[in-house]
Amino acid sequence: MTHAFRIGPIVTAIVLTGIAATTQAATGDPAHPAIADYGAVQPRPDAAVQPSADKRYKVVFDISKQSKSKDRPNPGLRVVARQVNVFASAGVPLDHLKFVAVIRGPATTSVLTDAAYDKQFGHKNPNTQLIAALHKAGIKVDVCGQALSKHDYANDSVNSNVTIALSALSTLAIYQKRGYAYEKP
Repeated sequence: MTHAFRIGPIVTAIVLTGIAATTQAATGDPAHPAIADYGAVQPRPDAAVQPSADKRYKVVFDISKQSKSKDRPNPGLRVVARQVNVFASAGVPLDHLKFVAVIRGPATTSVLTDAAYDKQFGHKNPNTQLIAALHKAGIKVDVCGQALSKHDYANDSVNSNVTIALSALSTLAIYQKRGYAYEKP
């Protein structure tokens, strides 16, 4: 009985240490493993469904909503950054992520140069650094050429890290035909 009494506290301490370690892994500080300053994630190595580091992932994001505040980054672009960070936190190399953010409609202002944005809204574009970070991570950002024309934005008013597409509708269809998963943040 004395032997069992001593083992009980030891087993309890081991179990509690395991619970504390799991809780710390689940509630630790947010991480930015690939896109610094945007799209913070909580690494979850204990999660049941994990991406495989040796697989390639193709996603096209349909971004048509603008930020509620003209001085904050577009929420759809922030979702793309978070998605990149989620995969990176699970060990997926950036070159295994084939992500394309397609900007259209009211979100079109998100891809304007700082000068064009300043002319329209009175300050620099809050999306410029986020778009640069996505570009650096290998994420493609396209803008709808039809939306640019509709809003009378010249091609040279578009951020240099953004590709002008014929239209968002055709671009979304083309990428889906190429096997890209569709997401609407």
